[in-house]
Amino acid sequence: MKKLIKQLFKFGVVGGSAFLIDYGFLALLTEVFSINYLISSAVSFTLSVIYNYALSVIWVFEVDSNSNPQKNFIIFLILSILGLLFNQFLMWCGTDLLNIHYLIIKIVATILVMIYNFITRKIFLEK
Repeated sequence: MKKLIKQLFKFGVVGGSAFLIDYGFLALLTEVFSINYLISSAVSFTLSVIYNYALSVIWVFEVDSNSNPQKNFIIFLILSILGLLFNQFLMWCGTDLLNIHYLIIKIVATILVMIYNFITRKIFLEK
């Protein structure tokens, strides 16, 4: 149990800093460069996934050192693409259907995608 709590803490630190990258680029691209929020969201999410992958494999999850790193990256990428689709769906529903400001719905989407990310990465990446 102690190991799981430590891992959740590390995941929170990595996820929190990845959220700052994601949220910051979303706001920058949308507000400063007038890019559609869904395009900005996809770009910012992708940047945060690259950052998140590096730290997750190195620091958060105990990835089997004998496993194929390319295979691990492909699994991570597939899980991340599914997370991106989930994120985009939540962003679109919240912004276009419910008329919630995109920066507010991004927080809700991030929390839900973070839960999905932890569970799926623990199942598919950890030894």
